[in-house]
Amino acid sequence: MEEVRSFEVSEQAEGSRLDRYLAECVPEISRSYLQKLIRDGGVLLNGKPAKAGAKLAPGMEIELSVPEAREPEILPENIPLDILYEDKDVILINKSKGMVVHPSAGHYSGTLVNALMFHCRDGLSGINGVLRPGIVHRIDKDTTGVLIACKNDRAHNALAEQLKAHTITRRYRAVVCGNLKEDEGTVDAPIGRHPVERKRMAVVRSGGKHAVTHYRVLERFGAYTYIECSLETGRTHQIRVHMASIGHPLLGDEVYGRGKNPFRLEGQTLHAMVLGFIHPSTGEYMEFEAPLPAYFEEVLEKLRR
Repeated sequence: MEEVRSFEVSEQAEGSRLDRYLAECVPEISRSYLQKLIRDGGVLLNGKPAKAGAKLAPGMEIELSVPEAREPEILPENIPLDILYEDKDVILINKSKGMVVHPSAGHYSGTLVNALMFHCRDGLSGINGVLRPGIVHRIDKDTTGVLIACKNDRAHNALAEQLKAHTITRRYRAVVCGNLKEDEGTVDAPIGRHPVERKRMAVVRSGGKHAVTHYRVLERFGAYTYIECSLETGRTHQIRVHMASIGHPLLGDEVYGRGKNPFRLEGQTLHAMVLGFIHPSTGEYMEFEAPLPAYFEEVLEKLRR
């Protein structure tokens, strides 16, 4: 069943192109997809099929029809996994750089979910639906390190509650640009969608979600600082956004960084090193550590010279 949305063009939008105006009205839909909907006749302007470049005038009526999203079939793939621990309830993976955690637009194969479906067969929790079976939390494509997945709904609910209560231990290692003034500190700033660049997150004063990152300096290299970050909350791109917000973006971060990348890195220098949680069956606290990946060690060696 398709969703139909209606808009009346405001006076401020006079002379705007239709596709640009719709992109502002429905930022959750990409402009390229809106243009496709227009080409396919899914947008009416004053009751008639519209063109993407149509110029708007105040009072015009726009009717946008969005087809119901169909979830693609996600298939198991025999992709090697670096397994840190596994039992009947949970599996902990040391995720490699460049691997997407769960399928999304443009990434329906080669993800951690595809690999887990092959390894675990039908033994993954179903709470997060067919696109994210077993996935309780995620880390970015170019972030490495330890990540937990659940094999049944009971374990998933238990871990989700711990995440909600901020009782899961999550410690990251990162190299940031610049020399941090303090040996340790806390960034307590809400995070939400960037008001203009919708694919980015940002520290926002209105409408953002509570986010807290604690950091401490491990080594100083003058132009760069090696730090450990502890997450109190788990927002999208949290460490990357918070460190950039205080003037110390992560080395190699192509989204929030300064553009300079002297080490020819692929993405940010960020590693999820430690994950600790209460086991959903035994009630015991368990903690796992993923060693620094080779590329990260090489960066540190170069900085120490």
